Amino acid sequence: MNLKINIIKSIILLTVAIIFVSCAKGNNTRNLDQVFRYNEAGNITTLDPAFAKDLRTIWATNQLFNGLVQLNDQLEVEPDIAHSWSVSDIGKTYTFFLRTDVQFHKHHLFGLDSTRNVVAQDFVYSFNRLLDPKVASPGKWVLEYVKGFKAVNDSIFTVTLKQSFPPFLSLLSMRYCVVVPKEAIDYFKNDFRSNPIGTGPFYFKLWVENTKLVFRKNKYYHERDSTGTRLPYMEAVAISFLTDKQSEFLQFVQGNLDFLNSIDASYKDDLLTTEGELTDRYQDKINMISGPYLNTEYLGIYLDADEDEVQSLKIRKALNYGFDRGKMILYLRNGIGTPAVNGFIPKGLPSFNNMKGYDYQPEKAKALIASYIEETGNKFPSVTISTNSQYLDLCEYIQREVEKTGLNVEIDVMPPSTLRQTKVNGQLSIFRGSWIADYPDAENYLFIFHSRKFSPQGPNYTHYSNKQFDELFDKSIQTVDKLEREKLYQKMDSLLMESAPVIPLYYDEVVRFTQKNVKGLGINPINHLSLKKVIKLKTK
Repeated sequence: MNLKINIIKSIILLTVAIIFVSCAKGNNTRNLDQVFRYNEAGNITTLDPAFAKDLRTIWATNQLFNGLVQLNDQLEVEPDIAHSWSVSDIGKTYTFFLRTDVQFHKHHLFGLDSTRNVVAQDFVYSFNRLLDPKVASPGKWVLEYVKGFKAVNDSIFTVTLKQSFPPFLSLLSMRYCVVVPKEAIDYFKNDFRSNPIGTGPFYFKLWVENTKLVFRKNKYYHERDSTGTRLPYMEAVAISFLTDKQSEFLQFVQGNLDFLNSIDASYKDDLLTTEGELTDRYQDKINMISGPYLNTEYLGIYLDADEDEVQSLKIRKALNYGFDRGKMILYLRNGIGTPAVNGFIPKGLPSFNNMKGYDYQPEKAKALIASYIEETGNKFPSVTISTNSQYLDLCEYIQREVEKTGLNVEIDVMPPSTLRQTKVNGQLSIFRGSWIADYPDAENYLFIFHSRKFSPQGPNYTHYSNKQFDELFDKSIQTVDKLEREKLYQKMDSLLMESAPVIPLYYDEVVRFTQKNVKGLGINPINHLSLKKVIKLKTK
């Protein structure tokens, strides 16, 4: 049996080697390296875009599929398969005009020509599949506001909404909304997850699960650069699956990976100074780029918990005032991130609320705790923060600082899966959480506090309920004027902070490390990975 396994592994490695050698032989540009390599420590379980609910799957499927529209690095909506569109009926009808030169990746399923052009009916099929309860896609919610859709002809696709929803175009940029061919789904059925056929800049070549994933250049890809050169530039993408972060870092330092997108405690002090800059050791070896990340790290407070402390606004405010977010970021995050002393909406969005939120005011926190004790007679108030091991250092810092104000803090460490499940079921009074934007609109951060979204059916894990907040939210999603909508978002953010159902910790940053020879890898606030414009210069 072991001999058989070793033979299979040898064949797999030989296949991968042949692919990479063929890339090199097919390269007519001597100063370019043609394979982009990165590691995915979290593994990938599917390449079906209907299940692209996490970043690792979004990254992979972004290389293989296209939708009607796409986002640039400034999070502006740009054409993709739809070359243009119009909006009518007071923001309720979207008409998309499709390119006629977009083809699916070559496959024998398409008959003699091995491919065919994408037509509007393909989007009808793809959207219906997303909604199909038998498919059970976690992304069906993106069509929540959709009343109907149809193909007017091969190149015109229309979508009608139940009501106007200004962020709708941004929603359509998500991988859930890409086009897939009916022929492939009918043939592969559930195995489409490991036999994806799309229209993207790369096509699927090889997947040895937990070991290696390889994409090859789509020579018939429809996009071109500003000079008219067809994208992508790279011949292949190779993804490895090392689960150990230290091993991943060593592979990157040794030049075996082109890109690193994580900062782990095992190597962060070796790589970064306390100010968040590259240490002298790596200044001349690698590049580092960073920018705002639409991710708010926070502690959530379950307002329906049967505990007097978390029911008290004074305790919730004392927790917010009781620790120095700036020091926490500097010493525990090596300066990566921005202290969340404003609202819940993070920096990087136009509707970021630059209000005065909760900064470090220990005396105010002490006064609030003392007032609570006097008011209730509870001389030893105590709260419990639940977290996983990855964020234990942050929670222990908060524990040490807040206990100086007179509030006892316990920490309950549990596996990530347990934390998620107990949070959803309302079993945790205070829990560590993070909210990463699915699309670049502040509605994405505020809908999780609407009273209609209570968990476990919805993502309102705090069970925050405020009639004025709900009314402002319902008004905002029908407000077409962008500036007016941003004002409504900011009012909601202020209301939320006044009630303090959350303790914002920091607004995250995207940090990317690349080898010196990698060019054209951008950065964006939703941390999506686009490799179609990446170039690798050959090292000497």
